[in-house]
Amino acid sequence: MAFTAKSRAYKHRVLLESSSDDVDFSSRNSSLAPTEYLFKILVIGELGTGKTSIIKRYVHKFFSQHYRATIGVDFALKSLEWDSNTVIRLQLWDIAGQERFGNMTRVYYKDALGAFVVFDVTRPATFEAVAKWKQDLDAKVSLEDGSPIPCVLLANKCDETKEGMVNSIAKMDEFCKENMFTAWYETSAKENVHIDDAAKTLVTQILKYTAQYKPTYLKSKGQIILNNTPNETQKGCSC
Repeated sequence: MAFTAKSRAYKHRVLLESSSDDVDFSSRNSSLAPTEYLFKILVIGELGTGKTSIIKRYVHKFFSQHYRATIGVDFALKSLEWDSNTVIRLQLWDIAGQERFGNMTRVYYKDALGAFVVFDVTRPATFEAVAKWKQDLDAKVSLEDGSPIPCVLLANKCDETKEGMVNSIAKMDEFCKENMFTAWYETSAKENVHIDDAAKTLVTQILKYTAQYKPTYLKSKGQIILNNTPNETQKGCSC
């Protein structure tokens, strides 16, 4: 099916965030060196759902029809100038689709602060596996307060004919609420649809979490310290 202007007009669905809660660090003293965050982000889902393509599009602004299946885990880095005083570096972990059945996911998930779960809108079986990926994720990694890490669901390949529940916005909203997804987006790595939007939503949610820990800014290095108690000092980023 051709990707039409009408399908481009589809608005992404944000379920558990409010724009009034956005974290704004731009008011921080501009004389300080930019604050740098490093966030580990997982990209998980069934084999062939387009995880690698999404990462390539987001990081390198590039798309190819020809990717070899990821074996184990691959990595990519993305740097964001969030505002004039904040630099965010994302370490994207591209987890192979078959890894949910292996014993290494606990190691791969360790210290992650956010995740994308990806399914292919043309293959309903990949959506059926989403809940299991989310359950596996929640069982193996959590925030310091024990709550699930922010997780955004990506309904990928939306430039093609969609099958299954993804055709019902109401049902998708309900599914995401039941499974505690922060948001869901229809995405296309090929057409570059909603990938930047989804990443911005996920990073915003992570920043809300890190803001709880009253970050201390290092004037000399511009790095972030995440501490519950302001009197404790620790170099670098706890993630």
